[in-house]
Amino acid sequence: MADYSKEDFIQFIKRIGAYLSAKVSKVLNTQDIRSVWAIAGLAVAVIFTWRLFRAPGAPRRRQPKHQAPAPSSSGVNSHSDVNLFHSGVSSSSEDSRAQTVIDEFFQPVKPTLGQIVRQRLSDGRKVTCRLLGVILEESTPEELQQNQATVRSSVLDVLLEITKFCDLYLMETVLDDESEKKVLLALENAGIFTSGGLVKDKVLFCSTDIGRTSFVRQLEPDWHIDSSREITTQLARFIKYQLHISTLKTERIASNVFSSSSLEQFFSG
Repeated sequence: MADYSKEDFIQFIKRIGAYLSAKVSKVLNTQDIRSVWAIAGLAVAVIFTWRLFRAPGAPRRRQPKHQAPAPSSSGVNSHSDVNLFHSGVSSSSEDSRAQTVIDEFFQPVKPTLGQIVRQRLSDGRKVTCRLLGVILEESTPEELQQNQATVRSSVLDVLLEITKFCDLYLMETVLDDESEKKVLLALENAGIFTSGGLVKDKVLFCSTDIGRTSFVRQLEPDWHIDSSREITTQLARFIKYQLHISTLKTERIASNVFSSSSLEQFFSG
């Protein structure tokens, strides 16, 4: 492959300019450390690609020119057309290779659920979480009293990742001892105590919402997750971060309170 000229390299830089601008804009807006590494690696990609163009074949020795008989007019035109054709094919092939190198280098790597959980929780080490409306299908103490407790299967993977690096406490307001037994049985059947690294001593019960609020303040978690807007509002002054679970779109409670329709949705990336 013939060596590229300075103008060719400038054209190559212009082709990736739009991509670079988009990457820089994303980093400034999201402050994503993975994007920062991608931008840092762009210089490596440019050098690698430029070397890729120049590497094939050893430098050709310049052959002395020999005087040849002047060809006919039709022969000159035919030779010129062939050269133009091969030049166009070569340029197209090189452009394709350049684009392939760039696309492969910046192929987005999907983060794991564990990485998303750590990032969203800002490396918090202690989390408290309500059961009703967050982990359980039931949403009120009255509903729990009348029915069997049912763990939402979609939250199990998230809970498992949280327990890997966080001290997790689950809590709920119940109306009777039977409701408490239902909850513990449901958690056990879902495998949370065996695979999730959670012990029964970290599942707390109380008879009033005031008691649940008191639990949270005493534990002083980095994050509290709750489906009650009232309790979330009360705790906003005392807890570093909170996640309010609600299917209704309402005004933000405070700057340190996030909202999501479900626990798994918040950690969906």
